[in-house]
Parts: sequence; C-alpha cells; structure tokens
Amino acid sequence: MSHFHNYLAVLSITALLYSPVLPAQEHDHAHEEEHETEAHAEEQAHGHDDEHGHDEYAETNVVSLSDGQRQTADIHLETLQPMTLSEQVYAPGEIKVNGYRSYIVSPRVSSVVTARHAGLGEEVTSGQPLVTLFSEEMITAQSQLQQAYVEWQRVSKLGQGAVGEKRFVSAQTEYNAANRRLQALGLSAAIIARIEQNTNYPLGEYTLTAQTSGLIMTDEFNQGQRIEPGQPLMLLSDEAHLWVEARLSAQNDLHLQPGDQASVVVGDIAAIGTVLQESHTIDPVSRTRTVRLELDNRDHRFHSGMFVDIYFNGPQTDAILAVPQSALMRDAEGEWQIFIADDDGDLLPQVVTLGPQYGDWQAISGVKPGQTYVSRGAFFVASEIAKGGFDPHNH
Repeated sequence: MSHFHNYLAVLSITALLYSPVLPAQEHDHAHEEEHETEAHAEEQAHGHDDEHGHDEYAETNVVSLSDGQRQTADIHLETLQPMTLSEQVYAPGEIKVNGYRSYIVSPRVSSVVTARHAGLGEEVTSGQPLVTLFSEEMITAQSQLQQAYVEWQRVSKLGQGAVGEKRFVSAQTEYNAANRRLQALGLSAAIIARIEQNTNYPLGEYTLTAQTSGLIMTDEFNQGQRIEPGQPLMLLSDEAHLWVEARLSAQNDLHLQPGDQASVVVGDIAAIGTVLQESHTIDPVSRTRTVRLELDNRDHRFHSGMFVDIYFNGPQTDAILAVPQSALMRDAEGEWQIFIADDDGDLLPQVVTLGPQYGDWQAISGVKPGQTYVSRGAFFVASEIAKGGFDPHNH
C-alpha cells in the first residue's frame, strides 16, 4: 500500500510540472498569429490608402475641357510631327537708307540760300522745287546761255546758206555748250528753258529740284547760309525700300548668297530681309564683316538709324520633334513639360528633355510622333492643374 501511494504522488508531481507548458506554447502561437493578422490588415489598409492617394494625385494632374471650354480659354492643339529646322545665326545691325534709291541735293557752285520750298520729313515728287540759291558764278553762266540762245535762234532761222557754215556751226556749238554748262551746275531742263526764253529772269538765282520721289531724310541748312560746292543740303530717299547692314563675327563661317533671307527684329517689330551683298573684308576694329540686306518697308515701320537684331538661317537639322517655346512649362520640381491630349481629350503633363533651340522652336525628346499636344494655352492648363482642375462653372 505504501508503494502504491508513492507511485501516485510521483505521478501527481509529474502532471503538475508538465501540464502548464503546452497551454503556454499554444497561447504564444495564437498571439503571434493574431499579431500577423493585424499587421497584414494594417498593410492592406495602408496599401489601399496609398492607392487611393495616387488616384487623387493622378486626377489632380488631369484637365478635362470640352471643345467650347478650349475655345474660350484659347487653347490650341497640334500633332507632334518630325520636322527639319535651321540653326539661327545672330548678328547685330543697323537700318540704313537705300543708296540705290537716294539722292543728295547739293549745289555745284558756291551759293547762298535764298528760299526753301520743302522741309524735313516731307514727301516730295520728282521735279518738285526744293531750295532756291544765288550765285555769282551762275550769273555768268546764265548770261552766256541767254546770249547764245538769241544768236542761235537768229542763225537757225536764216539758215546755213545765208550765214555761212562757220557762223552756223559756231552759234550752234556755243548754244549747246552754254546749255550743257547749266545742266552740269544742277539746273533742270525746265528751268534752263525758262532762262532761255525770259530775258527778265533774275540772273544768279537758281532752284534745285527733286531728282527722285521720296522723303526728305535730312535737312542741313539755314536761310542765308553760304553753301560750298558739294555740301549736302538735303537727302531724298525712298523709305519704302531700306538697307540693313548686319555685322557678322569674323569667326562665323556662314555662307550666304544673294536672295537668302533673314529675320530683322527691333522690339515687337519683325520683317524679312533679303541678302543683297556681302563684304569680303574684316573691319579691323569690330572684327566683323558686313552683310547688306534689302528690307521691304512699304508700311514704314522701320526707319534709318534703327539698331536691329538679325537672325540668319544656318544649316538645316535632320528630322526632329520640336514644339513652340509657348508650349513648354516647368512643373513643381522644375522639370520641363508639355501637355499631351489622351484619347478621351484629357490634358496630361508629360516631362520632356530639351534639345537645341531653333528660333521660336525648341527640340524635345521623351514624346512620340503623332501625339497631340497643347501648342498654345499651356500656361492656362498649368494654372488649372495647380488649382486642382477646370471648373466649368467659373469659365
């Protein structure tokens, strides 16, 4: 009986020692599974939040506009197509009067100004009186013409047979010489005819007339002033056709031909000039060579003396993708982007990499030919994205 009791006591002690171990292990394992389940649930919830946040971000970077809204916002769409562009070569320049269409009014003998008949900036026509002068030398020349004219009229009426060949030829020669002398002094045929036929013509006075139609570009004399031979009084020029003198760097090897075109720009005014001539000498001071262009100025937007910017077309590129400068905007990170229209017509930003610039065009990469982009109105689209989208009730 004692052995049996001892056996029971050992068995009871053993049961007490080992019975807590298994429930504790099961509890720990259940706790780990519960923790993993909660973590997985949190991860799923967090992932769902991220996905929802990403959708919200994508939605805020899309602008949806109807055709009417685009028209109201002046948004233009174009299709990206490969194009060839020309590199632009810059040169400073200056507007000049057209030397082939200008005329300097000046006396050919020492004279005194007695009257003016036109002023600075006035438009005159060929043959119009400009200035009247007085000259002692002109008195002699005019008197000789009147005498020679009278003699020639008498001899020519009598005929060579009546007066003899020598007198006939002499009278004719003296008359022609006196007439040509006044022409050389700058008198027109009409004024010479008046001197011939009017014995009361005020000797010594003569009037210079416009030899071409145009504007009086300069007016550099005063009433009563003595003017020396060759001294300019006025400059007449046809301002409808001006010259532009461009100064190309001596290091530039741009090859130009007569007829090549270039952009001439001053402020907001731009026009196309045509190459006329090119100098083959280098200015020793500025180290530039001169290229002369002709500018159609019938609208009178340009004037002599203006400083201008000139852009020549250089070598052409291979086919590239390019957009107008107005199509480019920076995003929040400072990256350059354009706005692409998807199949639904929504406008989405697309980051691009810039290449060389060709005038108003910018070479880009990161897009594909055939995509439709915003060529005008990109600033408006960027503003709507920054605000969170286009609200049709506010437009």
